[in-house]
Amino acid sequence: MRIVTRPDFDGIVCAVLLKDALNIISPIRWVEPGDVQKRLVTITSNDILANLPHHPDCGLWFDHHYSNLPDVSFEGAFDIAPSAAGVVHRYYQSRLSGDYTELVAAADKIDSADLSLEEVLRPEDHPYILLSMSINGQDTQGRDYWNALVELLGKRPIEAVMAAGLVQQRCREAIDQNRRFKKILQKHTTVTGEVAVTDLCSFNPAPSGNRFLIYSLYPQAVVSVKIRFDDHDREKVIISAGHSIFNRQCRINLGQMFAQFEGGGHPGAGACSFHIRKYERYRKEILAILLRNQPLPEDWA
Repeated sequence: MRIVTRPDFDGIVCAVLLKDALNIISPIRWVEPGDVQKRLVTITSNDILANLPHHPDCGLWFDHHYSNLPDVSFEGAFDIAPSAAGVVHRYYQSRLSGDYTELVAAADKIDSADLSLEEVLRPEDHPYILLSMSINGQDTQGRDYWNALVELLGKRPIEAVMAAGLVQQRCREAIDQNRRFKKILQKHTTVTGEVAVTDLCSFNPAPSGNRFLIYSLYPQAVVSVKIRFDDHDREKVIISAGHSIFNRQCRINLGQMFAQFEGGGHPGAGACSFHIRKYERYRKEILAILLRNQPLPEDWA
């Protein structure tokens, strides 16, 4: 069988667990959630989807996103949980050859954004957090690195993983990238009410960096929004948002909201991508919802 997952820390840990539990040797396929949601990738019964929306043709499916609540029968497991890796770990725990408790706890912590201010400001002092920041799904050349991490995390303790030459190089790059990203956030972010909006549409490609840093820079904001073009298609816009992890007063389920704009996610974080012709309408509607900061009805559409 083949693992199909997302190139982020949670997806990589899912791949580690699935390779061990099912003795999978075929190459991993790395895809983005929107590509599965919009049926832009071919999925077969030989595929195990993890940390991605459900596809009717897959053989097994594991996920934890609110917006992906299943309404059909499937093989695998779904739970509203801190990470998809935790869902996979509970399902296959008796078949795993190693103890992945610490690795899964890190996936839970990072994917649920359960971080302290010190961890956000100094990720270099926290190995798992820094490692997660070295993984960039926007990097079209990143597949070799993602695959290498799956192998390393499946066989070595975190100290040995962080000592690997390729990992050290990527982590140094992440630290430098975070420094540059802080200046970009300060220059391209505006705050209206309790909503911080970072517009990166002038960049090609869009810069990336520490996704939690925005909350330390603008503590008055309860939610942050990032707007950018798709790096490979300038006619596609991506809008993402996240609850502040320090000012936890946002009352909107972002996964529920983004599901109505061709996207999805968790209650605390989500995103959507769409054609540029819809940009003005979608942007206006999304920001209006966030500025009101009122819970959405369960049947909202």
